[in-house]
Amino acid sequence: MHVIDADRAARIFEYRPLIESLRDQHHLPAATLDDLYMSDGGEGILIRAAWQSGQALGVKLATIFPGNTELPSVHGVYVLFDGSNGSPVAIIDGTWLTWFKTSCDSALAADYLARSDAGHMLMVGAGAMAPHLIKAHLSVRPSIKDVVIWNRTPERASELASALAAELDGVSVSAVTDLESAVGEADVISSATMTVDPLIYGDWLQPGTHLDLVGAYTPGMREADDVAIARTRVFVDSRDTTIGEIGELIDPIANGTITEADVLADLYQLCQGSLAGRTSDDEITLFKNGGGGHLDLMTAQFVMSQL
Repeated sequence: MHVIDADRAARIFEYRPLIESLRDQHHLPAATLDDLYMSDGGEGILIRAAWQSGQALGVKLATIFPGNTELPSVHGVYVLFDGSNGSPVAIIDGTWLTWFKTSCDSALAADYLARSDAGHMLMVGAGAMAPHLIKAHLSVRPSIKDVVIWNRTPERASELASALAAELDGVSVSAVTDLESAVGEADVISSATMTVDPLIYGDWLQPGTHLDLVGAYTPGMREADDVAIARTRVFVDSRDTTIGEIGELIDPIANGTITEADVLADLYQLCQGSLAGRTSDDEITLFKNGGGGHLDLMTAQFVMSQL
């Protein structure tokens, strides 16, 4: 059995190869999924299982501690099993797997939904996921040459901007404090926060924008308001892990802002070409990243392909 610790995972993972692997794996039959989430009201643990019959199955154990300051808010491990005989194949660092799975999920969607000439990106949130989301989006939209970062704590946005500015060649990276103005100027917006109340308002969105919502993962969390949901063409990575599961869609469906039919396509349909993504430069697109266990399983299988 392979043990892929954080150091080894960091050497294996690359954004574009994983994005292409996820694209290919969305042509395969969907995995069977099951989740269990336990919380004491603040911290929590997520147990997420996926089974692709005859091929592979796996379980991710992830802890979520939003109050962490010196450590990432999410930690975890992933256990991959052989789908033909049930034997353990690998234990993989779940933090790196989650960072890359999540960021590449969003970037894969952006490849179908963001304008091909997108040049300006806004990152809402400056946590551990933020640099990966920025780099993954840049890998599918190298036209982006200007990245701005907003965070509730401005100092964290400035620290991340400085670090990325030194790392990313040919890309301007800076921190901003006026979220409304930043939203109005962005071609691509990626949001990865722990907020329970909307931060992004639909009235701020301009024609042609792509909005990538990552952070809200429980029924009680929202990153964008109902106006944003109503004004956009809505897509998800998986209907099973978003509709009826996440506040970003539960609330506007329940109050009549949209219906389930207004969720136009998932990544299986986009990757297989059965439904179109962006159809004009002026439309506003929204992708809800639900980060289901099928994506963890796909990412774990990518890891094994790199050994």
